[in-house]
Amino acid sequence: MPRRIIGGVFQSMDGVMQAPGGPEEDPTGGFQLGGWSFIFWDDNMGEAMGGLFGRPFELLLGRRTYDIFAAHWPYYPAEDPIAGPFNATVKHVVTHSHAPLEWANSRRVGDDLAGELQRLKSEHGPDLIVQGSSTLYPQLLRHGLLDELLLMTFPVVLGKGKRLFDEQTPAGAFELVHSKTASTGVTIATYRPAGEVPTGSFATQDPSSAELKRREKMEAGTW
Repeated sequence: MPRRIIGGVFQSMDGVMQAPGGPEEDPTGGFQLGGWSFIFWDDNMGEAMGGLFGRPFELLLGRRTYDIFAAHWPYYPAEDPIAGPFNATVKHVVTHSHAPLEWANSRRVGDDLAGELQRLKSEHGPDLIVQGSSTLYPQLLRHGLLDELLLMTFPVVLGKGKRLFDEQTPAGAFELVHSKTASTGVTIATYRPAGEVPTGSFATQDPSSAELKRREKMEAGTW
């Protein structure tokens, strides 16, 4: 059975996913609110993450997230429930750089991202889990490579920072597969891509003269 690419994302209500784990995780761009996810953890969230990482998996990471993880997880005790599997598994790293990947079991994904990921997905093996790596999502969606998204939305607004979806993200619909809410207010939802965005209209009658004038202003750029 072909393996899947699954994204696991922590995001704020305004879609920021930068540095959820701590102040020094990723302060690029002057981001000063690192560690915003810390106080919201509960058993429901632990269960969701256990479902994601409680079976065989490999990691798919952008280079910056890889560097963050490589400076963190190898220094945790091997019996840690996250560090152990992260250190042992294969890490596929999307990078244009040929600098060494020193974390054990790390492999470079080359410049033909779509082709290499299609090949990886067609192989026999565990699912590929994306952590962090915000720049990957537009590319995965553009090439139809993302199979599932576990989205945890925290009850905070961060104002600025790296976002899951931006203007580079192609339009598309998603199907909600499962959802629950943590005791701390975090919504935990699993989505799968569902094709093009369906559109329609709530209009029940022919447009009024005022509506036609409004449209004319919009087209002329004077609205």
